[in-house]
Amino acid sequence: MGIVGIDHVQLAMPAGGEDKAVAFYSGVLGISQVAKPMHLAKRGGCWFEDGPLKVHLGVEADFRPARKAHPALLVDGLGALVERLHGAGVDVVVDEPLEGYDRVYANDPFGNRLELLEPLG
Repeated sequence: MGIVGIDHVQLAMPAGGEDKAVAFYSGVLGISQVAKPMHLAKRGGCWFEDGPLKVHLGVEADFRPARKAHPALLVDGLGALVERLHGAGVDVVVDEPLEGYDRVYANDPFGNRLELLEPLG
C-alpha cells in the first residue's frame, strides 16, 4: 500500500470565470478542455486534461487566489510558451535557477500562481 502519484491538481476560481479559464488554460497553455461529469458540472468550474496532465478549476464562493502554493507544470518548449504568454498579456517572472530546469512563474487570469518547468538536456 502507498501513494503512487497525483491524479489531478485542483485550483480555485471565482464564479462566472469559466470563459477566462478556457481562454487561458486551453487557448494560451494548450491544455484541452474536457467535460466535467454531469453531477459535478452544476457546481461550475472546468477541467483541462492532456494525457496524464489534469488541471481542474473549481468555483470557490469566497475565492482568494493561491499566490504561493502552486502546481509546477512540465513544459516542452518553454521559450515558445513564454512568447505566447506575453502575447496574451500575461506577466512572466523568471526566478532563481533550479538545477536541471529552465523555469518561470506566471499567474492564471484569477491570480493563481503557476510554475512552468522545462527539463534541461
